[in-house]
Amino acid sequence: MAENIKKIITENDYIPTPEDFQIVGPDTNQSEVIYKPSLTFWQDGWRRFKKNKLALSFLGITLVFLFLAIFGQSLTKYSYRAQDLSAKFLSPAKGIAKGHYLGTDNLGRDLFARLSQGIRISMELSLITAAICVVFGTIYGAVSAYFGGIIDTIMTRIVEILLIIPSMIYIILLMVVMGNSVKTIIIAMSLTRWLNYSLLVRGEVLKIKENEFVLASKSLGGNFLWITLKHLIPNTLSVIIIRLTTDIPNIIFTEAFLSFIGLGVPIPQASLGNLVFDGFVNMTSYPYLFIIPSVVISLITLAFNIVGDALNDALNPKLRD
Repeated sequence: MAENIKKIITENDYIPTPEDFQIVGPDTNQSEVIYKPSLTFWQDGWRRFKKNKLALSFLGITLVFLFLAIFGQSLTKYSYRAQDLSAKFLSPAKGIAKGHYLGTDNLGRDLFARLSQGIRISMELSLITAAICVVFGTIYGAVSAYFGGIIDTIMTRIVEILLIIPSMIYIILLMVVMGNSVKTIIIAMSLTRWLNYSLLVRGEVLKIKENEFVLASKSLGGNFLWITLKHLIPNTLSVIIIRLTTDIPNIIFTEAFLSFIGLGVPIPQASLGNLVFDGFVNMTSYPYLFIIPSVVISLITLAFNIVGDALNDALNPKLRD
């Protein structure tokens, strides 16, 4: 049989040799074309966020307010505490000639200086409160979801019981007991607002902890601290940031409300709530004192909410292209 095959090949076919072949390299015309560059989760989120022109505009407004909070006092020669009764109730049109860009109040204090100081206090208060809530709520929620079982049940029930009573009641009671100060407001709002963050993080960790990369880390000997810092928290950052951008204006509005009813930042410190209250008292005769700080609070609240909605659209995996 083998002799017959050899005879057929020898008589009828040509056996090629290595010299008959030529290396021509890859065919670049038929190679795979990459139509979309490889992006990380955050790069893709920023790319999607930039497409929202309205959100970019309000992000710019937010940055302007942050600039005023940091450098606003250096843009005017007047202190927010300085009083000049000879220049009281100057409207912006009359006061700008003397350097009072937004006019003066009932004690002759520069409204621009007080407004920038009020933005600073409100921003500091909201950012510190939000940071405390994020840290404590994230730790609490991660521990509850990671260990599960009876631990998760007890910790979740505690949060649910605390959420039954409206947070404003807690805040007002603490303000009455501890007195008016920025520190007291931060403590009062932090003690109530971390609850929502804990439930948010708990829900995300419950979905993530059964994924393959978490189980692989456990099988390789990873402890709770390592898995939480390396896998769980990084994968919940997007929802935390989205919640943060919508929570900051709520904190600012709560502070303004407390100051308006006399339980917020103590006078003579300037806060947005105090400025609105001072303007409300003189609204019929000098409406600019009420309109200007009210517009600022509205713009800050609107800007953070629009940016938060845009971040939700940009970072939501279900809405990816």
